[in-house]
Amino acid sequence: MTTTSSTTQAAPLVTKVRLRDLPVEQRRALLAARLRRAGTYTVALLIALWILLPIWLIGTLAFSAPLDVRTYPKQAAPIPFSTETMEFFLNARGVLPATRNSIVVALMTLALSTVISAPAGYAIARYFFRGRDLFRLSILAVRAFPIVILAVPLAVTFRTWGIYDRVYSVALMHTALTLPTTILVVSSVFASVPRELEEAAKVFGCNPLQAFLRVVMPLALPGIAASAIFTFVMSWNEVFAAVLLTLENRTLPALILYNLDKSGDPFKFAGGFFMLIPSLIFIFFVRRYLFNMWGQITK
Repeated sequence: MTTTSSTTQAAPLVTKVRLRDLPVEQRRALLAARLRRAGTYTVALLIALWILLPIWLIGTLAFSAPLDVRTYPKQAAPIPFSTETMEFFLNARGVLPATRNSIVVALMTLALSTVISAPAGYAIARYFFRGRDLFRLSILAVRAFPIVILAVPLAVTFRTWGIYDRVYSVALMHTALTLPTTILVVSSVFASVPRELEEAAKVFGCNPLQAFLRVVMPLALPGIAASAIFTFVMSWNEVFAAVLLTLENRTLPALILYNLDKSGDPFKFAGGFFMLIPSLIFIFFVRRYLFNMWGQITK
């Protein structure tokens, strides 16, 4: 039995074109594209090192023995691995209650800022009214004020009202600090959602509130998540207003600042690493919304 050439197909030949065989114009374009890609990767690598290297060094010293923390030069890896420094920090007086206060304040600030900024940003993005631009500038002007201008009068006001040294008073102060930026970010996100989608929802029977909740809000979630990260991290790390507004119910940054000159290096490095953990966890859980905001698909 013989096979004919018509029943057999030759495998396609793949030839690799060398760079020097291309025309000059294509060669220059290809080299320029490779240089741009290499430059992008280099910049991304430098930014990643700029962000991750301090976190790595702080984590290294936080999980080293107290004797290794005090030595110089500092070690580049936690060898031998030890939890003595972190246990010393966690067992210090007031650390756990201050951590709880910081989490409560950050979550309250996040909830208040989101609840207020969502309708305010939507109104600025969708409706045109007299004084709209002046209103936007006035919102931004509040954020331009130094924090002491807001913190000192509010401390006096809270003492007058009898709510000084309360967790929710710090949350109100942080909401006042984060709300201007949050409103502007959310309004820009709502402005990027096509108005035609909302009008189509109304055509199919939705009232304005239903169109906002079912159509506009899901599309704006990535941008709202980005503003939520800013709000949470800012509230978690804020220290000046927390120091002025609290004495007994201090947040963790205020407690660390209060004990900074009376504590050694193990307390400082363990405290610095411990303050990073909630922000990293929060960013990890909302990262999918950030990826979706730039058009990437995540599972």
